[in-house]
Amino acid sequence: MTAKQYLKQAYHLNELINTDIAEAAQLRTLSTCISSPNLSGMPSSGRKTEAPVVNCVNKLIDLEAKINAEIDSYVDLKEEIRKKVTAIDDADVKLLLQSRYLLFMTWEQIAEIMGFTTQWVYELHKRALTLFSEKYNL
Repeated sequence: MTAKQYLKQAYHLNELINTDIAEAAQLRTLSTCISSPNLSGMPSSGRKTEAPVVNCVNKLIDLEAKINAEIDSYVDLKEEIRKKVTAIDDADVKLLLQSRYLLFMTWEQIAEIMGFTTQWVYELHKRALTLFSEKYNL
């Protein structure tokens, strides 16, 4: 794993959590829908006796448990990354890595807060990844 791959793990996990939260919102919406009754009067064979909403609610409960576990992993991962980044001596490198990989800022936002050009931020980022990689054998 490269330094960049290691540092990007938090972003990817954050995106996964956001996707799961969106899916949970859809399940919540579905769980409030009322299914149409069988108006034919004919018994339906093989049909489940529990309401479809029960299945939806059970899936929602499972998904929320998964989201909570992902959030726990996310918090732990960000803390691990934060500790490694703060152990670097160079203040500019530290600020860049924290801004990019913990706050998920764009290159333009980072350049603005650091008072550098975007091109210089790219160069500093290359140096930062090299320092991080050497320090943590990645």
